[in-house]
Amino acid sequence: MNDVGDRAKQTATLAERMLAQIYTLLSHHDITPNAVQQQMLTSHVRAMAHRSVTGEPLPDVDASLFDEISPESMDLAHDVVEEFGNLPEEEAWLLSVHFEVAKNNL
Repeated sequence: MNDVGDRAKQTATLAERMLAQIYTLLSHHDITPNAVQQQMLTSHVRAMAHRSVTGEPLPDVDASLFDEISPESMDLAHDVVEEFGNLPEEEAWLLSVHFEVAKNNL
């Protein structure tokens, strides 16, 4: 298989593994994303896996945009990013939004 195919396979495998871990983590914290939130989270985690495998950087992110995210959501997101092992802190800021929104489901 060529490099592009290898990277695509690595990305898909990593994304599926991380999504399983994320849903377990969310379940342990009684956070249940709805169907639309699951779709958005899945898309985001696939993009994170792509960046993890390829080294593609994120554009600049302003930390102040995430000041209203709860410490719980931010901590969960940091745990996930740490599991990837090679992504910057900004990835956690972006991921935390998914957790925060899902946490507020009724």
